[in-house]
Amino acid sequence: MQLELLWNYMQVDMEAERFEAEMRNSPNRQQLIKQRDFLRDQQANMARIEEDVAGMLDRLEAVRDEAARLETLLAAEKEEIEKNPPKTMEEVEEKMASLQKLVDSLQHYEQELKKTQKDAQTRDRQQKEVRIRAARTKAEFDELKKQYDAEFKRDSEKLSALRAEAEKEAKKVDPALIARYRQIKQHVNPPIAKLVNNQCGGCFMSLPSAILKKLAAGDTTVECDNCGRILYLAEE
Repeated sequence: MQLELLWNYMQVDMEAERFEAEMRNSPNRQQLIKQRDFLRDQQANMARIEEDVAGMLDRLEAVRDEAARLETLLAAEKEEIEKNPPKTMEEVEEKMASLQKLVDSLQHYEQELKKTQKDAQTRDRQQKEVRIRAARTKAEFDELKKQYDAEFKRDSEKLSALRAEAEKEAKKVDPALIARYRQIKQHVNPPIAKLVNNQCGGCFMSLPSAILKKLAAGDTTVECDNCGRILYLAEE
């Protein structure tokens, strides 16, 4: 009698678990999670882009300052040559080498300046694209969230009713048997299996005759030696 009551309790308990799993796997919920994760990724992208842009602006300022310094040096060097022209070939070569070094450095910084400006423009464009995608997804997320909230409220009420029914059935069973049921359930689910053709209906292993005799006697709770489930011999 107690095993029959426990079996009835398990049916309601399993139905509640199945419904709770359906709630977790709801298409609306899965889509919300996907959109939430996407928005988080976009926020991270925005933070990285903003950090990159800030670094580029700092570098841009430093490059401009260095380019301006080199232009000043180059102008001063040319002015010095005009005022004091070199007198020997060695002095000419020395001055030309100095000028060329300044020119090369200036060209290098001008190229870096162009590249940094181009990279900054690219990052700015990426930032705008990320904002647009994020805004579109946020609008979709908000609309879907309204639908899901209504769905969740309805399903939560049904789940609460199933849980209440399960608790009602549990009160009909010996508390010690309920405790054993829940202990087994932590390792294997469902925790009760019917006897089917002298086999455990959970793991489908054949049962020894000693176990079958105990089941037939019906005077004790019998568990499968292989999977640990409580065995239930339903009345014909």
